[in-house]
Amino acid sequence: MSTQEEIIIKAEKRTVKGKQVSQLRRTGILPGVIYGHRVEAQAIQMDRHSVSLQMNSITPTTLVTVDVAGNKIKAFVRDRQRDVLHSVLTHLDFLAVSLTEKMRAPVAIELTGEAPVLENPIYLLNHSLNEVELECLPQDMPERIMVDVSVIETPEDSITVADLNLGDKVTILTDHSEVVVSVGYIAVEEPAEVSAEAGAGEPEVVEKGKKTEEGE
Repeated sequence: MSTQEEIIIKAEKRTVKGKQVSQLRRTGILPGVIYGHRVEAQAIQMDRHSVSLQMNSITPTTLVTVDVAGNKIKAFVRDRQRDVLHSVLTHLDFLAVSLTEKMRAPVAIELTGEAPVLENPIYLLNHSLNEVELECLPQDMPERIMVDVSVIETPEDSITVADLNLGDKVTILTDHSEVVVSVGYIAVEEPAEVSAEAGAGEPEVVEKGKKTEEGE
């Protein structure tokens, strides 16, 4: 389970709304909104370049601090809107949370390490479960869950949700019997057997210089 470092996103209150927001974007300003626990929904704006760089390492369960003109609010990035053609950020939604109230969220699973079983090329790994549902305080919510596959040594080995060790502060709500990683086989086509009758209709090769019929 990866630990989180404080990420501070600088923001200001936004007074420009409606159709005029597009003018802000043209000047490098990223509009957004923040709402949630004990926070009255308010429009905000940020520097698009710096915040876009920060978003590259932020997952849906990364706890961030939104600094709105000195008012620091703990939040998660709830929604990201992008320009379809250029894939640049056009709007961000932040959900303010309480650090004393537990929350539920799906967290992505990433595989790490090398499985010894893959030394045999006929095997492959089946990554069956991509995320699990967790419950914990916001500050204890992992950004992602790293699963080490180096423990998979034989085709019978597997990793289930029950094998995930996330500590005492995190409760896994997903069924513990669900399989995260298992071993599969690569289908290999066997060469077709040559039929004994395959050459029955082929012309017989006559040895050079041999007469095929007497009298020739």
